[in-house]
Amino acid sequence: MQVGFAERPRHRACCAGGRVPRGFTLLEMLVVLAIVGLLMGLVGPRMFQHAEKAKAQTAETQIKMLAGALQTMRLDIARLPTAEEGLGLLTRRPSDERTAKSWAGPYLDEPAPDDPWGKPYIYSPAPSGDRPFTLYSHGADGQPGGEGYDADIGYLPGG
Repeated sequence: MQVGFAERPRHRACCAGGRVPRGFTLLEMLVVLAIVGLLMGLVGPRMFQHAEKAKAQTAETQIKMLAGALQTMRLDIARLPTAEEGLGLLTRRPSDERTAKSWAGPYLDEPAPDDPWGKPYIYSPAPSGDRPFTLYSHGADGQPGGEGYDADIGYLPGG
């Protein structure tokens, strides 16, 4: 008696027509890629539009938060930061002794954030309209003026 392994069948399982399935054809892959490309062409721009809208809303919220911190500090030290001190005075004790005594900061937990497009907010203690300062972002394009998401956001000069 011979002990051994069971004999393997010599044929493979076949599908209809006797062909062995081997994967996707090049044509099938191209059709799928074309469909995915079409969907991204339709959905992609809408997703980017929502992202820009969210960035503009974030900038508005951050500017309001910074303006509130500036107003609180102004109540404590009886003045706004100079252009040289900038928004840094919200987190750093002033160097002059008289102001340092009444400074009750820090007025922010962290240094002032950049705008959502990675640029610093523009601050000036110069009065503008009914505001005692200007604080704004140049928007998505980083340039003065603009329309839509490229428009300046915040407490603008002359406004």
